[in-house]
Amino acid sequence: MRPIKVFLDSDVVISSLLSVTGGAHLLVYQKSIAKYISNLSAKEIKIVAKRLGINSPATVRVLKQFKVVLIKNNYGKGYITDPFDRHIVSGAVTTRAGFLLTYNLKHFKIDKIKRDYGILVYRPSQFLQYLR
Repeated sequence: MRPIKVFLDSDVVISSLLSVTGGAHLLVYQKSIAKYISNLSAKEIKIVAKRLGINSPATVRVLKQFKVVLIKNNYGKGYITDPFDRHIVSGAVTTRAGFLLTYNLKHFKIDKIKRDYGILVYRPSQFLQYLR
């Protein structure tokens, strides 16, 4: 069985570092999921983790769970309400992910992303519910 392709927003990865009992942490270490983040998210995660005082080895360990995608195209312009999230949509499209996971649903035009690219945008808890 092929792993499910999932693209994660950096807020989900940071959440996995903050709580080892939350859904985001469970997703990050799920072996049946092919997990992707953008190169911009990887950079942001390191900066935010440092600012929050999360130790560097924990951040490195979490980042090893992902395939990092170099963003070359910007598909996101018409699909987001926050211009800083354009790379998230671009990464999900580039990797042909079936899911984009974020806590910031309001930053994305969910119906348009689903209609144009077939990508479902969920919160981590919604995705876990989907898997069950």
